[in-house]
Amino acid sequence: MLYVDIPTRTEFTSLSGARSDACVSIYLKTTPVTQEVGTSRIEFGNLIREAQSQLQDANFDKRRLAGLLDSLNDLLDDDEFWRFQANSLAVFATPDTIRAYRLANDLTSMVQVSDRFHMKPLLRAVTFPHSAFVLALSENAVRLVEMHADLPPDAVKVPDMPRDAASSVGKSTLNDRSFSGRIHGSEGQNVRFQQYIRQVDAALRQVLSGREIPLVLAATGRLASIFMQTCSYPHLLKDTIADSPDRFSEAELASKARPILDEAYASEIAEIHSLFDRRASERRVTMDIADAARAATFGGIHKLLINIDSTIPGFVDDETGAVTFVEQDDAKAYGVVDEIAARALASGARVMGVRREDIPGGNELAAILRYPI
Repeated sequence: MLYVDIPTRTEFTSLSGARSDACVSIYLKTTPVTQEVGTSRIEFGNLIREAQSQLQDANFDKRRLAGLLDSLNDLLDDDEFWRFQANSLAVFATPDTIRAYRLANDLTSMVQVSDRFHMKPLLRAVTFPHSAFVLALSENAVRLVEMHADLPPDAVKVPDMPRDAASSVGKSTLNDRSFSGRIHGSEGQNVRFQQYIRQVDAALRQVLSGREIPLVLAATGRLASIFMQTCSYPHLLKDTIADSPDRFSEAELASKARPILDEAYASEIAEIHSLFDRRASERRVTMDIADAARAATFGGIHKLLINIDSTIPGFVDDETGAVTFVEQDDAKAYGVVDEIAARALASGARVMGVRREDIPGGNELAAILRYPI
């Protein structure tokens, strides 16, 4: 079993819109090796104390602080929770709520305290989680495999998934020559394949609905072609594992899928760069934080790349989008670029958390706008 919790876009939007008198965001490097997780727990305790110090310096209400610390320390003391970790842990706590997500990404350990959550590192996990589903599809069998970076892949149990093509249509074989209208011979086999794949697609909806994790197909020939035409999941990648999957283990399927994932991510970044260059001549881009904040506030951002590895503290006015930068990152300030990303997402923008080298000009952000500035 894999111990990874990747938030959906709805969950991400809910977290980014949360407001409280104290929002504590903790990101922590962890390990899936249970025997080595003790170091992560010690660091988590240190980050809790750092959050406590910031709130005490801000004269935060003592009773509210005690409630917040209780929930964080309860998590710290939960031995069963710490037995099952991935590569990083994200925890979002207020005096009234706490949420935790185990992530496949390697994220930098940090704590942020403000009136809203620090979402930018989590955006990286949503943008490119290094995770995928692999559908191993053949006439003889079908499997769904879930894979994550640096974690072993695992088969996913899918309710109502057909066992194979023949049994899905009530046959012992698809090679019979019996007539039933046009259902016979090679033409009949194609029709049976379509029926089989429609059942596979319907079963997958129960597992994939609401997710945005890429799906990689491992199949050959006519089955691959029909599935690509029929699949209703919007995040099916165009590149496939063009080998018969029956002879591959889950680990081998994951290994073959990783280059496809990397290529899909690189292609999307390249397409955004190309669009950025085209829109630059139309004055529909900006790399300026203040301009991007105003554009995000008024729904003017179409696509946005942000650097996930730094935090610029300050404030963004709710009405005008005006930015106020501050030198000290305390319990009142929050990440300005983080706030820009949240507002852009709320207006339907495509937002990607990337490394600085993937941003045009190596800046903190690069925005493609819906209209000129």
